[in-house]
Amino acid sequence: MILDFITWNVDPILVHFGDGGIRWYGLMWAIGLYVCWAINERMYKRENCPAEWPDQLFFWMAAGVIIGARLGHCWFYEWHQYGQPWHLFGWEFTYRNPYIENPMRLLKIWEGGLSSHGGAIGLITAAILLNKYKYSRYPQFGTSWIWILDRLCVGVCITGAMIRFGNLMNSEIYGGPTDLPWGFIFVRDGQTVPCHPTQIYEMLYCLVALAVTWPMYWYTDARRREGLLLGVFLEIVFFTRFCLEFIKNDQEAFEADQLLNMGQWLSLPFIALGIYLIIRAYKRPLSPVVEKQPKSLEPKYQKQQGNDKK
Repeated sequence: MILDFITWNVDPILVHFGDGGIRWYGLMWAIGLYVCWAINERMYKRENCPAEWPDQLFFWMAAGVIIGARLGHCWFYEWHQYGQPWHLFGWEFTYRNPYIENPMRLLKIWEGGLSSHGGAIGLITAAILLNKYKYSRYPQFGTSWIWILDRLCVGVCITGAMIRFGNLMNSEIYGGPTDLPWGFIFVRDGQTVPCHPTQIYEMLYCLVALAVTWPMYWYTDARRREGLLLGVFLEIVFFTRFCLEFIKNDQEAFEADQLLNMGQWLSLPFIALGIYLIIRAYKRPLSPVVEKQPKSLEPKYQKQQGNDKK
């Protein structure tokens, strides 16, 4: 039997205690970050990187993506129209942003509001800082912020899919009405007609990105073409995101009169960056491979030496 639609009325809280509980969305974030770390740890072992690098990566990237996603949402999506425009120094202001007026609200992350584009900007910023202050101490590995993101983006595919599953459990960020048999009626958000479950569509393109970048890294020389993996990832994720925005509901009222919505405008720079990185990757020679890790970089070896001296 083929359903005409799916009635979606799932509780966004997985485990209740007190006035709150463990939410599906937060749990998906945690699982996604952990899986991303585990994938990169395996990659770093393959490439004989220093043992401390995966943990450093997790700290910097987790901080970067969460801070970036929060700031991105508050800056890009929280503009609301005044009842009456107001003037200052000859300028007319029609919109206001409560997070600029009260910056302490930025810390109230439990109120919701994370932007994937802001998270991407946060990851790039964190990768630049991580490479400058940590990885660059070992020049024999030839790292760069692009090198870091080439490997990170494979795990980010899983993280992105998990986050979109969290959005589905929250009954948020879905599309417009549809008569397709897999349309969802998001009861908890007050919907009475089937809508596109764009959270699932976005989960799928994240998994497609994983299916492409995973074998590229493990079974081809793509990891030696700096920027290729990252470029392919950006094209799959943000070009598909750009297209899906045509059937998604606007997140804020100010997007209604725009030619493109905010998600589409923010996707364009990443699409352009992806094209540039792919072209650049094939114009540059293959990066060298560190075949064997210098023993001076192995903590276990150093510890064993100390025991021998005793």
